[in-house]
Amino acid sequence: MSEPIEVDRDAGLRLWADYRAAHPLLPDEPGVAVECFGDSPTLADELISFVTDGPKRATAGLVAAYAADGDELSRIGAHWVACDGSGAPRVVLRTVELRVGPLHTVDAQFAWDEGEYDRSLESWLDSHRRFFRRECERIGIEFSDDLEVVFERFRIVWPPDLAD
Repeated sequence: MSEPIEVDRDAGLRLWADYRAAHPLLPDEPGVAVECFGDSPTLADELISFVTDGPKRATAGLVAAYAADGDELSRIGAHWVACDGSGAPRVVLRTVELRVGPLHTVDAQFAWDEGEYDRSLESWLDSHRRFFRRECERIGIEFSDDLEVVFERFRIVWPPDLAD
């Protein structure tokens, strides 16, 4: 199912610049991330719609995948641009909470806040185990419920008509 998504980084940085222009007192964040949720255009479209049209205000990623990709972990207060499955930027998000822990430590409230499918812990674990297995295959490690996961909560901050 993994299909690389080529994000439009220039357009993402323009969206970021629009947000910064409207909030000139924000500190500069050089190298703001421009990314998609998921690992395919179809999944990215589905997940960004859960953000823009629904309740999704959390996400999770494998620490090992961040390391394999050379990406830094987010930090509270950091911003990032989320794109759709075509790579077009849709929203600027601000990280408001982070926790790193084994996959098996996820709780029902986090699953609910991710806003996906029926929002239950069971469906969250099912969908994320499938996703994390693909990620493990991609980076060449064995999947386990003991793998470290970044559990991140965020808010939409731009564009204004979608901001929380």
